[in-house]
Amino acid sequence: MAQPAYVQGTLDTLLSADGTVDPAALSLRDTTFVVLDLETAGGAPDGGGITEIGAVKVRAGEQLGEFGTLVNPGERLPPFITVLTGITEAMLAPAPPIEQVLPTLLEFLRGAVLVAHNAPYDVGFLKAACARHGYAWPQLRVVDTAALARRALTRDEVPNRKLGTLAQFFGATVQPTHRALDDAKATVDVLHGLIERLGSFKVYSLGDAIEFGKAVTPAQRRKRHLADDLPHAPGVYVFRAADDRPLYVGTSVDIAKRVRSYFTASEKRARMSEMINAATRVEAVECAHSLEAEVRELRLIAAHAPPYNRRSKYPERVVWLKLTAEAYPRLSVVRQLAEDDAAYLGPFSSRRTAELAAAAVYDAVPLRQCTHKLSIKTKTPACALAELGKCPAPCEHHITPDQYAVSAADPFRTATYGDPEPLVEALLTRIESFSQRERYEEAAVVRSRLVALLRAIVRMQKLRAVTSIAELVAARRNDEYGWEIIVVRHGRLAAAATSPPRLHPRPTLDLAMATAETVLPGPGPIPAATAEETERILAWLDRPDTRLVETSGDWVSPARGAARFTTLLTRAEAAGSRRESPVRSSVTDRSDDARSLRL
Repeated sequence: MAQPAYVQGTLDTLLSADGTVDPAALSLRDTTFVVLDLETAGGAPDGGGITEIGAVKVRAGEQLGEFGTLVNPGERLPPFITVLTGITEAMLAPAPPIEQVLPTLLEFLRGAVLVAHNAPYDVGFLKAACARHGYAWPQLRVVDTAALARRALTRDEVPNRKLGTLAQFFGATVQPTHRALDDAKATVDVLHGLIERLGSFKVYSLGDAIEFGKAVTPAQRRKRHLADDLPHAPGVYVFRAADDRPLYVGTSVDIAKRVRSYFTASEKRARMSEMINAATRVEAVECAHSLEAEVRELRLIAAHAPPYNRRSKYPERVVWLKLTAEAYPRLSVVRQLAEDDAAYLGPFSSRRTAELAAAAVYDAVPLRQCTHKLSIKTKTPACALAELGKCPAPCEHHITPDQYAVSAADPFRTATYGDPEPLVEALLTRIESFSQRERYEEAAVVRSRLVALLRAIVRMQKLRAVTSIAELVAARRNDEYGWEIIVVRHGRLAAAATSPPRLHPRPTLDLAMATAETVLPGPGPIPAATAEETERILAWLDRPDTRLVETSGDWVSPARGAARFTTLLTRAEAAGSRRESPVRSSVTDRSDDARSLRL
């Protein structure tokens, strides 16, 4: 059986399933420690090799018990081990094997925090022995006195962190002798000395001690007071600089716990270390529930563009595909929605993605790609696309405006709010044609264009369905807080509230509706909020435990809208994300989808 890896305990292990903290577990004074030491035959921890175990149980400076025994390792003892420890093979011959010792030792450890000097070594041997002999390793919290000493003591105080050096520094009553019980007793005095020293670092709890022993940076240790006095509630936290500039905005269901994690060893991101160095305070904004926190986070990031946030900083930097309103419409990439008769598709996060979707439209319908403004009276010389048969040449009046609308413009316009099947069918047919001729690379290009187009259409139709509703009220039960309530107007979160448990939610709901933000719609499928905010609301509404309470209109999608192509989109995205270069199987899958859609 493979040896379980040693993992240092974290603050999260001090929390119960419901997130509450056990005060006895957190208080160093009230915590029961078992200080343990092993002597071994050397070598790697493979389930054997332990020659002696010594352990001392203490709490609040008082010794509660001792455990000590020799262990027959079942193997020859190297001479240098005998010289080092004084343990001989004759002493180990009558000793019990480790499988007989483990049950008593594990019972001795039950309910306590394990302490050892260079704990990974001792814990590694014990875990390997448990795994080898079929004993479940208890999920013990572990304190390493060597790690604590590296953080709490300077080189001027002790030249090294060996147990003998530390025992002498702290004036231990028992000096280590390379015998398990003596070394465990010496480690007890070292532990008590370190606990006294930790007070100067404002470390008073077990969780703080465990985190203190890890490799946190000086800045993290110096700034950890920024997490003090923050609420244990859902909301948004803002790290601010000395000039009060927002450096970083985040959200959590427990603000205090999340902010505290930035000052522990689990935070290893270089950007966050830089941010912590610059931060001087943390501001908390409590919210009614997690959805309001997510939305407030998005709005704060959009408003302030904090330098250490990577996502959602510039929601205004989106682009749209616009089908121009003229006799011979064309596609144009624009940054703003106008209140006109043009058809729009989007929003796209980048111009490249918008152009990829436009290329899919050009593959599906004979829409002109030139940028000229064409006249229905005056002809314009045709370009190379007309000569290649890829454009119906409306510039030379080879096609009437009505014919052009039916064959080229209307399929795109209809796809933005209704049925995109003509575009999807044309692209799938094109993919199938390339596949049959074994032109797989070209088929893969068309597939990527199909994904960009179909993803945008599905997304926009979902957004339009909810943003067209003037007011929507929904609620979901939260066993801890009661009912979470939201008021959504034109896709924007206008109000959020939480009804207390065991009380009827109607008064809270009525108050939320009465005090909700007034939202005036604008043009396009996202008239009052960013697409990301509305999508967060949609994800909340789509949860199975969410209930619709009231709506001012019907929440509907087109019967033959883009949603029915969701499975096709998922498969196409999965095929496009595969790393293998051959695309034969992917394209064949798309062809099968084309045939099934025609049915």
